[in-house]
Amino acid sequence: MTARPPRTLAIVTGAGGHPGPYELALDPEKSTVDTARRVAELAEAARIDALFVPDLLTFGAQGTIGAQEPLVYVSALSQVTSRIGLIATVSTTFHHPYNLARLFGTLDHVSNGRAAWNLVTSSIGEENFGPGELPGPRERYARAAETLDVVNALWDSWGPGALRTGPDGRAVLDPSRVRPINHAGRYFSVAGPLNIPPLPQGRPVLVQAGQSADGIELGARYAEVVFTALSTMDSARQYTDRIRARAAELGRRPGLPLVFSSFHATFGATEQEARRLVRERHDGIDFEAGRALVADMLGGGVDLSEAPLDAPLPESLLPDVSAVHRRRGRVEIFSGYIRQGYTLRELIIAAQDTGHWSVAGTPSSSPTPSRSGSKPACSTCCRSAACTTRSSTTTSSTACCTTCASAASSRTTTWARPCATT
Repeated sequence: MTARPPRTLAIVTGAGGHPGPYELALDPEKSTVDTARRVAELAEAARIDALFVPDLLTFGAQGTIGAQEPLVYVSALSQVTSRIGLIATVSTTFHHPYNLARLFGTLDHVSNGRAAWNLVTSSIGEENFGPGELPGPRERYARAAETLDVVNALWDSWGPGALRTGPDGRAVLDPSRVRPINHAGRYFSVAGPLNIPPLPQGRPVLVQAGQSADGIELGARYAEVVFTALSTMDSARQYTDRIRARAAELGRRPGLPLVFSSFHATFGATEQEARRLVRERHDGIDFEAGRALVADMLGGGVDLSEAPLDAPLPESLLPDVSAVHRRRGRVEIFSGYIRQGYTLRELIIAAQDTGHWSVAGTPSSSPTPSRSGSKPACSTCCRSAACTTRSSTTTSSTACCTTCASAASSRTTTWARPCATT
């Protein structure tokens, strides 16, 4: 039997550009998705696999992320495209599974089977969904697992033949083939069945992000694609081996889940231009404000106000990761940087990309790391993991490594599930 070649997907992250939603909101003659519609049309023409919309549920956390509700946003984009996938980020911590099943089910219908859900458990935003503090990571992931059990049962509650075409061409419903789910769990009680027609895909594609032990467990059990921030090929291989080994223990087929490790790229027409763009970006950093950003990357409980910019931080400042309730993956990444001897200035620069791998160069060159001595995770086309890439010189982002990106325009791509639902 011939081995299947590794799959590399291409994704536009953010699904927006400039002018962004804030600028567009100033013009009553324009829609806040005008730029995104154009990007979506260009991405589909370039045979990009999917549009990805992130989300943050609080004000001003990271630029304009969260300025548009993802499900409504990609629903609008579904009407100006016909093939490209639509990945919307939605939290299980602040939503009920019955609503989630209906929302993503409807997106799958209005897009003719192109819906995908980037499941997150949220590390911020609890002030807008109170009362109460943000639950700890273990509880958030437990709620996410039960949410997925419920939504999958709801999507499966319409059996084969429940809806068919009658002799007169009208829909005929067989109620006996639509079953209640009668779920009673720790977090939810849901009778079911789902009250929308069976989905074109059966279930939307499930994408998940999380590098902690609980995140890996959730991804291994349910996800078809996982998003990660892995800065070296060795860490990419270790993570991929770990999550796929656990998936195999859970009875899933080999090769699941697909792994995307983020890759932020600054492209220039020449190497000199790329270096200039990076230098200009670094020159614009507010390093005093950056101290708080690095503290946030370390879990928020570290005071860096008096730390010298050009000296390594002592390892005694490192937090106990098990005691951190937010973004443990980022804490682990930045703790690793400190152990490698990064200065505070270098940490602030790395924090501009929130720990994602960042390189610069021309599209045809080998990527140059932002800090010497490190090895890029996507330098060999990522046999163990695909990568997300972004160019600071364009208004959109592409996914896959630079070698694969050049081939994107020659591919014939229609959105389809990357793998079968387990």
